[in-house]
Amino acid sequence: MAKTKLTRYTVAYNSTNSRWELKNESTKDVVKKFKTKADAIKGGVLEKAVKEGSVRIKKRDGKIQEERTYPRNRDPRGSKG
Repeated sequence: MAKTKLTRYTVAYNSTNSRWELKNESTKDVVKKFKTKADAIKGGVLEKAVKEGSVRIKKRDGKIQEERTYPRNRDPRGSKG
């Protein structure tokens, strides 16, 4: 089975507008804005916004906190092959 490359996204704090943003890394387009990081990562919000892709969630200081893949079965770290 051929693997297709997942679209990469980032959730990061934008100090200019004091918001957390979900941004497409390829296009640099902001997909969605959030008041708090908790709003951005709570149950199902990222999954609905991304549908299919890899999301890096960053801390306020810009360091990567975690990475999630949607749908979960597309995560190469969890697949058996």
